[in-house]
Amino acid sequence: MTTIPVGIVGFRGYSGAELDRILSKHPRVHPLLLEHRQDTGDRPEPLHVGGSPRIPCTPEAAREVGIEIVFLATPVGVSIELTVQFLAAGIRVIDLSGAFRLGTVGTFTRWYKEDHSAPHLIAEAVYGLPEFYRKKIVGARLVSNPGCYPTAANLAIRPLLHAGIVNRAAGVICDAKSGISGAGRKPSLQTSFCETAENFSAYSILNHRHVPEVLQNSGLEEREFSFTAHLLPLNRGILETIYVRAERVESAERILEIYQAQYAGERFVRLYRPGVVPDLFSVARTNFCDIGFHFDAPSGRLTVVAAIDNLVKGAAGQATQNMNILLGFDEAEGLL
Repeated sequence: MTTIPVGIVGFRGYSGAELDRILSKHPRVHPLLLEHRQDTGDRPEPLHVGGSPRIPCTPEAAREVGIEIVFLATPVGVSIELTVQFLAAGIRVIDLSGAFRLGTVGTFTRWYKEDHSAPHLIAEAVYGLPEFYRKKIVGARLVSNPGCYPTAANLAIRPLLHAGIVNRAAGVICDAKSGISGAGRKPSLQTSFCETAENFSAYSILNHRHVPEVLQNSGLEEREFSFTAHLLPLNRGILETIYVRAERVESAERILEIYQAQYAGERFVRLYRPGVVPDLFSVARTNFCDIGFHFDAPSGRLTVVAAIDNLVKGAAGQATQNMNILLGFDEAEGLL
């Protein structure tokens, strides 16, 4: 079978490297690594073991080899610059940064503390959470891959909100924990070994950049949602414990029915029976989001636990889902 070339920019970072790993085994595409900048950080390779081919990171080079889609696993500013260039050349883009995730320039400026140099593309970008926006993704030129925390949060929260069983006045609390790879590969004191080993810390309290993604895709207001991110001394994985007060629902079985109705036929959302919740081992190196919950009917207390691998369903795996949709492949191609 002839395979389609796709490009990866930012292949030295954790999400980009994960993309290369996934796409190298994909039966319908083959990855080409686009050299955006010189870097001495390549890992050593054994003799006679070749990686994916490398080409210059230019629209001209990409068009010459027939690349149809480029993945950008790059910082926000770089993603904006390159997205403009590749779209102008007729090459579709799946962006893994936060450059195009938020619905308005004002929201972007508030949460990212910088101006946006391509505001017209914010309106065009399709938010790439297939379980909710599959039909919009199909014809998109620009897909904005969701953040890792919002992926788990929205998959867990949105069905409950749309079913009308959440007491929004009581608030929704999301206690989220992530492995260190979620911070990226760039060295920092906060993510150094001595600071993270045998430690556990909270960060970006009340001002995490992923908060507006949860709000705009769940329908929650900012005053109704409290989100705290924590850094786990692990390589990868996200586990979110979400606390809500339920109303107009009398049994755990009814809550399970709500989730089952939402995710019937969805291959990458797995549900647990009431009273059973996932852990990080359940989803490690997979593209699954696992969801379980405990419900106390007399008090209305509902605790939902959602788990994903931040580098797969939270980044490269979800980006591959989006690519499969854009190219008309089976959505699970290369992921199961």
